[in-house]
Amino acid sequence: MCTIDGCGSHRNMPPITVSEPDRRAFLAGLASLPLATVLAFPDLAHAQAERTEPLVIGSPDGEPASGVIAMPDKLPAPAVVLIHEWWGLNDQIKAVAAELANLGYIAYAIDLYGGEIATTPDEALSLVQRVDADKATSQFRAAIEHLRKHKDSNGKVATMGWCFGGGWSLNASIATPVDATVIYYGRVTRSAEDLKRLKGPVLGHFGTLDKNINAEMVGGFEQAMKEAGKAASLTVNWYEADHAFANPTGARYDADDARLAWERTQAFLKENLKG
Repeated sequence: MCTIDGCGSHRNMPPITVSEPDRRAFLAGLASLPLATVLAFPDLAHAQAERTEPLVIGSPDGEPASGVIAMPDKLPAPAVVLIHEWWGLNDQIKAVAAELANLGYIAYAIDLYGGEIATTPDEALSLVQRVDADKATSQFRAAIEHLRKHKDSNGKVATMGWCFGGGWSLNASIATPVDATVIYYGRVTRSAEDLKRLKGPVLGHFGTLDKNINAEMVGGFEQAMKEAGKAASLTVNWYEADHAFANPTGARYDADDARLAWERTQAFLKENLKG
């Protein structure tokens, strides 16, 4: 099933196939596959996730951030902080971090659940409800500042999140201004006064069939950005799709829209982080 905050195991989704030779080559580290293909198969996502390394980032106020990091071959490089869906920091999000490293970014996937991962909607909802907003904000501040000052960083940082993490991508960018913010169908109900603290541009991906992260909410966000003097820095993309359309393990996955959103995200990050 899918809910406003995430999707369950796939059902009625368009088939994603991979040949056995391609699978073996990928697992051996001898070939690459499209990101959606990797994410659709647990063994491939796990193999990609294994290319990340655990990293705990200390904080001056005592709230360290934990997660995993993936480093690109070419340094220095810009950095991206990834925020997981309501399921937690699973192989899927770690695999996206590894893919961003392949694309030339220092990718840090933060863990807001302290190592716990949900497998059912009830478990996921419980984990969401246990997140301490002040603690999470402190962790984001620590992670963003660490990556900005990292010896291998070019000093530029972006945030990117999906569903539950999409809302936190915006929250983190307000708390500690970054160079770019990517939101995949996350809650964007923030005041104009809050949004004035944003530094860089914002890219949003939303589905027209989403009954919760809907036109009313996003329209309010656009108006608040206008009132904050940030209208020119906001790009909103709509897709004829439902919530969580970019998750290939979910029942509402839309391959064409997910591919287009990922292409737009890559172009956005390149323009604002690599210059």
